[in-house]
Amino acid sequence: MNQGCVFACTGTVYDAVQTMSSGVDAWRSTGSTLLVPGYLTIFAGANAERGNLDEARRSIDEAMGLMEATGERLWEAETNRIAGEVALMVPEPNAAKAEAHFEGALEVARKQQAKSWELRAAMSMARLWRDQGKRQQARELLTSVYGWLPKASTRWI
Repeated sequence: MNQGCVFACTGTVYDAVQTMSSGVDAWRSTGSTLLVPGYLTIFAGANAERGNLDEARRSIDEAMGLMEATGERLWEAETNRIAGEVALMVPEPNAAKAEAHFEGALEVARKQQAKSWELRAAMSMARLWRDQGKRQQARELLTSVYGWLPKASTRWI
């Protein structure tokens, strides 16, 4: 599973899908659900990049179901963000559904104080708004998120 995550993060999505598919099956066979929502989220993202949107949606749905069943919410923000991205990739994109997922991702990330997840969700939402002609809203969202990033120092220590 970890090797599949590395493949997904480095853009080798074919290898990611192949490796994670067998990894998810092996993990499930143990009966454990620990960390599975996160792995399923990464698996969904890799499948979406490959164009396997049905498998991506199934993985997202399973990840969300496991989070509800187990209370394991570590990946909830990113799972919502990926769900939003998938909603925009289908043959008939659903911008309202994507926006709802991005909003959910932002809400969870803020609640968890998960700044990296918040930044990713804000960037996804801003791209959606930009594409809808809502450039000012996109700028304001990104400005609010970028505001907490440390300022680059012009002085060398």
